[in-house]
Amino acid sequence: MLTPANDAFETLLRAQLPESSFRPLTPAYLEEPRGRFSGQGGLLIAPRDVEQVSIIIRACAAAKVGIVPYGGGTGLVGGQVLPEGPAPVILSLERMTQIRAVYPEENVLIAEAGAILQNVQAAAEEAGRLFPLSLASEGSCRIGGNLATNAGGVNVLRYGNMRDLCLGLEAVLPDGDIWNGLTRLRKDNTGYDVRNLLIGAEGTLGVITAATLKLFPRPAEQGTALFVVTNPSDALKLLAIAQDISGGGVSAFELIHRTGLDFLAKHMPDVRVPFDQMPEWSVLVDLGLPAAMGAAGTLENIFEQGLDAGLVTDGLVAQSETQRQEFWSVREHIPQANSRVGAISSHDISLPLGAISEFLEVAGQAVSALGKFRINSFGHLGDGNLHYNVFPPEGQKKEAYSERRDEIKGLVHDLVHEFEGSFSAEHGIGRLKTDDLLRYGSPAKIALMRMIKTSLDPHGIMNPGVIFSKND
Repeated sequence: MLTPANDAFETLLRAQLPESSFRPLTPAYLEEPRGRFSGQGGLLIAPRDVEQVSIIIRACAAAKVGIVPYGGGTGLVGGQVLPEGPAPVILSLERMTQIRAVYPEENVLIAEAGAILQNVQAAAEEAGRLFPLSLASEGSCRIGGNLATNAGGVNVLRYGNMRDLCLGLEAVLPDGDIWNGLTRLRKDNTGYDVRNLLIGAEGTLGVITAATLKLFPRPAEQGTALFVVTNPSDALKLLAIAQDISGGGVSAFELIHRTGLDFLAKHMPDVRVPFDQMPEWSVLVDLGLPAAMGAAGTLENIFEQGLDAGLVTDGLVAQSETQRQEFWSVREHIPQANSRVGAISSHDISLPLGAISEFLEVAGQAVSALGKFRINSFGHLGDGNLHYNVFPPEGQKKEAYSERRDEIKGLVHDLVHEFEGSFSAEHGIGRLKTDDLLRYGSPAKIALMRMIKTSLDPHGIMNPGVIFSKND
């Protein structure tokens, strides 16, 4: 049983920490972007270094006070707020923002967990290197949260998830012990991989305080194109052609449906959609190539081969950096247009690549059988991650269908499970999907996860109610 972070507990911590560690609790720390959960308060502490994090967690462990790690607050599954129960410590990493070291010749950067992703990207660029994680929230999300949720984004196809971009971690465990695992080694087979246990654990097994990140050479040539394809199956065939022609130089391959473009045209008309007539399906292709390969010429070659194979019917290759950014603006603003329409039920799913086309057909028919709903399915086709969103009929609001959300979600997730996919591709479990984990997760895996959680965090102080609900 947890106890609240009351006045006596605050007095205890104030005797051990500098005054600068304590912050007034503003509403921003109790909110999450989708508005599905609201935090119920607590003691906000922003430590400056790992030693202060250790003091906080050690005190919480002794008093059995819950801890909610807080990064940029951009998570979409409610992992950054605690809606009920004893008031927790909200442990914000916002002051731990240093880039501790950059080793360009090793392609390595060491950053504290509170560093904003965009600042890490800039530090890598300043050193002539690339940190490839790219998210819509990169101007506000923080490295610790990216690691805690194993963030993905648009470049997973080429560079992998956050798990693939991390060599080592520094973290504070649930008993307050500091684990210094900030290795720069690429090979280290010395027992269990604690790093990968903490990555994706959403703050339930410890608090990540710093990370050793992988950097990459910056592509000498970059190019972007929008190609019109007949269907998602042809899009996948085009991806194979693009990978062959570019020598694996495809950085992103994004699937776009006409519904998303229609939403943009109606709700965000300032975003220019470069098609006279909205295509049913299109793909945004982004290449990063060596100097010897011209990006524009390579994209034109991909288009020609796709056209000859009957996969592509039209296409636009960006002729300047400005036009390249315009193409990307279309893809990046689709989620914002979705928000203005208002989805009844949004799904972050992944599927085997070969199953995507059939899934979209079957799921579309199943959702249509429930009513005249609109579907916008788009996302990272190259790694199988789709954002499958269901909207109310034209002219109606999502609030009128709130009682149908669980029905639609259950239908979509059941189909994803039948197609051997995942109901959570890149957002995590948080508080939103704890029931889904129990419904679709492997019993053996869940039992093992429970054993790990109980062993490392016997009092359940670390982000209580995330991944496993407090009632489980």
